[in-house]
Amino acid sequence: MKRIESTQNALVKHWKKLVTSKKDRDKSEEFIVEGFHLVEEALKVEGTVLHLIIREDLELPAGWNTNNLQLIQVTKAVAKELIETEQSQGIFAHCRQPEHTDDEAASWKKLLFIDAVQDPGNIGTMIRTADAAGMDAVILGKGSADPYNPKTVRSAQGSHFHIPVVKGELGDWIDRAKSAGIKVIGTGLQNAVDHYDVGPLNEFALLVGNEGSGVADEYLSKAETTVKIPLYGKAESLNVAIAAGILLYTYGKQ
Repeated sequence: MKRIESTQNALVKHWKKLVTSKKDRDKSEEFIVEGFHLVEEALKVEGTVLHLIIREDLELPAGWNTNNLQLIQVTKAVAKELIETEQSQGIFAHCRQPEHTDDEAASWKKLLFIDAVQDPGNIGTMIRTADAAGMDAVILGKGSADPYNPKTVRSAQGSHFHIPVVKGELGDWIDRAKSAGIKVIGTGLQNAVDHYDVGPLNEFALLVGNEGSGVADEYLSKAETTVKIPLYGKAESLNVAIAAGILLYTYGKQ
């Protein structure tokens, strides 16, 4: 097992940039996960983990398969450079961002389209919910939070390793879905029907939007149906991740 003691080590500096910088995550197509659960989920996907990083006062769980992995023990000072949480568990994985091909995308029939949702926690929650609801993929449009932001990754609780998460131009993806015969359901208030008037569906793409302004008109105009969730109390609106969860389970019933 390799050991790193200096915070000035080049690899440590690279890891820290992956924690703090979207630019560096995008350029390298890598990211960092922290904590036993997320690291264990990463290890289940062959070829994902580049380095397994463990603080010097910890031991790896006995059941983990770490064959052919580069294990690196680090000091508490080095581990502190990578911490994003107040109560760190002291274990990290340096991971590749998954890649997805056009051939793979052609098989996706249940999609969540996200337009300019800026809060990493909301993005992570929607990725996790889409995974739980049996969706095939999540497509993040322009203006959305980075799916590999540490807060997003933490909120998704390992679902990055279960469901494809793709950054792309939503207009193109909407057109692509419609050409494949997939029903595109927008969310909004104008000319909308109550959400329970639609579905369940074997194939659909749900389009949700920005926390404040909703789905952009240019995308909503492409949807075949626009739905709204009735509000029975005095709240003015639902959190976008909560709304997405209600709709995914409404339309994706097995």
